[in-house]
Amino acid sequence: MVTVKDDTNVVNLRGEIENNLEFSHEIFGEKFYNVKIKISRLSDSFDILPMTISERLLGEVDISNNRLVSVSGQLRSYNKNIENRNKLVLTVFAREIKEAEEGVRDPNSIFLDGYICKDPVYRKTPLGREITDLLVAINRPYNKSDYIPSIVWGRNAKFAKNLEVGDRVQMWGRIQSREYEKKLSDGETIKKVAYEVSISKIKKVDTNK
Repeated sequence: MVTVKDDTNVVNLRGEIENNLEFSHEIFGEKFYNVKIKISRLSDSFDILPMTISERLLGEVDISNNRLVSVSGQLRSYNKNIENRNKLVLTVFAREIKEAEEGVRDPNSIFLDGYICKDPVYRKTPLGREITDLLVAINRPYNKSDYIPSIVWGRNAKFAKNLEVGDRVQMWGRIQSREYEKKLSDGETIKKVAYEVSISKIKKVDTNK
């Protein structure tokens, strides 16, 4: 039996609660709620990320709108049927939430230790910047896995494009939200939001050791 470690998917965030809690689902009598958290980037922009919180955590901190909080947890994925198509949906699963501490240097960090589960896609932007798209599977207990779309830049993109399905990698970065436009069948265009991990450091793990 393979033992799945708890430290293969670690998220730490610091930001403002963006909206009111919304009921999500209930498992074995435990209720879970959805909310969004707004996190400033080093530039003047910000990311707004979806978050799932158990009712057990709600008594520990005020989760009202605009409240500044620190969150630790995991980035999880699940399939949702939208317009008769399965869509991969990401959410930050909160394990601990508390009032934000002052002086936090990095308000948005993630560490992932998992396996390449789809051939990397290498491309260049119109300005010539190199990018590699990865899909990484992160194992968790009870034979479940989270599938995390990740984007690697620059010289790291050159390295990542040569990875193969099944390779184990460790990655450090941040979770980002990105707006894009989708054209509908009637020609109308709507704005949508995608979530992904922007990787700043990546290394391949030798599984033979």
